[in-house]
Amino acid sequence: MTFSTRMAQALDARRAADGWRQRRLVTRNDTRTLEVDGVTYRHFSSNDYLGLSQHPAVIAGWRQGAPGAGASGHVTGYSRCHAELETRLAEWLGYPRALLFISGFAANQAVVHLLAQKNDRLIADKLAHASLLDAASHTPATLRRFHHNDVMSLTQRLATPCDGGSLVITEGIFSMDGDSAPLAAIADATRRADGWLMVDDAHGIGVVGEQGRGSCWQQGVRPDLLVVTFGKAFGVSGAALLCSEAAADYFLQFSRHLIYSTAMPPAQASALLAALHEVQQGDALRQRLNDNIQRFRAGAAALPWRLMPSQSAIQPLIVGENGAALALSQRLAQAGCWVSAIRPPTVPPGTARLRITLTAAHQKEDIDRLLEALHDAAGE
Repeated sequence: MTFSTRMAQALDARRAADGWRQRRLVTRNDTRTLEVDGVTYRHFSSNDYLGLSQHPAVIAGWRQGAPGAGASGHVTGYSRCHAELETRLAEWLGYPRALLFISGFAANQAVVHLLAQKNDRLIADKLAHASLLDAASHTPATLRRFHHNDVMSLTQRLATPCDGGSLVITEGIFSMDGDSAPLAAIADATRRADGWLMVDDAHGIGVVGEQGRGSCWQQGVRPDLLVVTFGKAFGVSGAALLCSEAAADYFLQFSRHLIYSTAMPPAQASALLAALHEVQQGDALRQRLNDNIQRFRAGAAALPWRLMPSQSAIQPLIVGENGAALALSQRLAQAGCWVSAIRPPTVPPGTARLRITLTAAHQKEDIDRLLEALHDAAGE
């Protein structure tokens, strides 16, 4: 089969399954509202949970740094801003070291690719992020998946003998279901099996825990490897790996993602320093976000679609079939609310959904307008 034939068949199948993905040109985005094709919508598909992408201090921080690093951190791309950000992150989260990566996807890939060798095993939550599962499937290690948030299932897999190391992989708050992992129990099971625990806390950092320190801090857990990303509550982009001194040295010496990739721009590191300060001082923002979550959940209780039991900013409304999810998304857009439909393969077949995300930037009237639009759609 030629490349052209293979591509044509795949594209035809994607269209037929109502799974076609389409980018839309956004001309303005202030987290609360979104302008697409000249039309302004209330925005309910943003991961900017605290609204910090619009914060004056974060914007000013970006303007203070150089727009490009010019090289990898191993050459000349490691600036004072990078070093200060790593030091402050490590101190804040209680780790000896922090290493910066250009994205959360890159950080997850780097960790799994480098650590997982022949005879090792990776035991990942069934709903772990695609970046983790993709990396795991391309290593010589054995990949096993445990039932979502099921510690007994994890324990059973850990009980199987292994000649190498065991790396347990999970998320703090899951990106598509919005629920939290039982990290304390997972950490205990991993420790008893003499394994390492890796947690991707992309959707918990900045939002939960004292000073927004995240899911692990909230549950009293310090995993061996903690990945935090900056494209959600920090309002910027990039990621960091929190780890031991030895692990940091190992990654600096052997991680191809660090050695052969241009470092994040100093301007980005400078903006992240400002964002970190706002996150640490952001109790009022977190309270506003939590108030918005509770307001939405109370108003959505009577809807005919299944609302996942999430207490996070991610509020998934399960619609079922792809076409129905797309139709509901379009109906909400007609009512002035932008909510993206999420379909397989991002989520399991038959669970197409509206992934409603709430932020501290939303006002009460925004939540009420979304609820009104949803109830109107249900009545139709």
